[in-house]
Formats: sequence, structure tokens, C-alpha cells
Amino acid sequence: MNEAYVTLNIKNGVGYIEFFHPNRNSMPSDILLKLKEAIEEAGLDDAVNVIVLKSGGDRTFCAGASFNEVMAVKTPSEGKLFFSGFANVINAMRTSPKLIIGRVQGKTVGGGVGLAAATDYCLATKFASIRLSELSIGIGPFVIEPAVTRKVGLSAMSQMTMDAETFFSAEWAKSKGLYSELFETTQELDVAITTLAEKISTYNPEACKQMKSVFWEGTEHWETLLTERAEITGALVLSEFTKNTLKRFR
Repeated sequence: MNEAYVTLNIKNGVGYIEFFHPNRNSMPSDILLKLKEAIEEAGLDDAVNVIVLKSGGDRTFCAGASFNEVMAVKTPSEGKLFFSGFANVINAMRTSPKLIIGRVQGKTVGGGVGLAAATDYCLATKFASIRLSELSIGIGPFVIEPAVTRKVGLSAMSQMTMDAETFFSAEWAKSKGLYSELFETTQELDVAITTLAEKISTYNPEACKQMKSVFWEGTEHWETLLTERAEITGALVLSEFTKNTLKRFR
């Protein structure tokens, strides 16, 4: 697989949304936009009763923001626009009337942790370690922080943010509530995902919709909050410290 994509496939009442990028499933602006649109499309489709969010390939779930695109940011407005892509995806997941199940098959970094946290129920393999590396390059996980803190708590969020060069194990992530279950293999994960999703797809859609609203009660201000956080990150990425740090990764 060499071409990036986002797809939506519907089977037995389940909308499987899959994203892929050849660079470890990193997220450039166009993929973020397509992912947001796919989530909204599935939310409006009566043939979809529950959504599964997954990535292509059998290793990294998501490497976070596209490094090349971050390095190409030249103005604060460009930075805000790029990081708003993550804000828009998280808000689309939050406001979707459909319950969203996350499938995390491998390591996930930065924005990918935010995606996992924004699902309503997340299953993973034992290889699905997580890292928030943003502070180590001069920015911070500002946009995804509300979603991650909501799921794992402020203490765990602070630990990951400050220990920015460490991968925390899948077992640690499960103990903090990010993952509900862990599996030895991707095959076992997929069986569990399909079984759970197809079971939920038979439930009363209106009950699921109302339950989704309850899960996300108190987050109505995120539409504004996450955009403000994108603006903070967009400015920080232009700082001399961050620019010099990013050059070392060329």
C-alpha cells in the first residue's frame, strides 16, 4: 500500500471507517478532512448503527500529525488551520449520533492517542503502546488534551505529557481506561471487534443515540475550546525552539 486513503464500508449495520498513510499512518490535512467527512457521513447513514474506527496496515495505528506538514507551517494561521484538522475530527466523533468503537492494532503517538481517546469504546492488541511526544519537540498535546484527560484522567495525562519520550505500554493504557480489552493478536482483536460491533448494531438506534449524548455530556464547549487549542499549537510550532528542534528530525 503506497497511497493514502480513507474508506467507509458498511456491513451488517456496522460502518467500518479505515484511514491509511504510508508514513506510519501519519495524518496530513487531507486525510484529517476525509476522516472527518467519513465520520459525519456514517453518522447520517441509516444503514449504519455503530461505527468502527481503524487504520490500515498491521503495525502502527497512527503516528500523529504529519511531520512534513508541521515543518512546512509558515504562519500562525497556517498552524491553526492544520491543527484544527485534529480538532474537527475529535468534534465529529464527539457529536456523531452513532457509538464509535476504536480498533488499535499497534503503537500510537500524539494525535493518534487523541483519536483512541475520542472513541466510545476502544479495543487494542498488547502491542498498542502510546506516547505523547509533543512537549519534547516544543509544542504540546493541547488539542487532544480534553479527550485524553476525559478518558484517562489528569494524572495519567500529565504523566504522558511530561515523560514525552517514553512509550507507555498497552497494559498501562488499559489500566488507565483508554483501552477496555487487550488481545494477543490482530486476528483475535478483529474477531472481538466484529462480534461487539454487530451485537451493538442490533440494539435500539434511538437508545444508542441517547446514550451517546449522555457519554459526552458537558463537552458542548469543545467546538470552541479545541479551536482555541489549535491556535496555541499553531503559534508554538513557529517558535525558534520548535523550529530548531524540528530541523534535527530532517
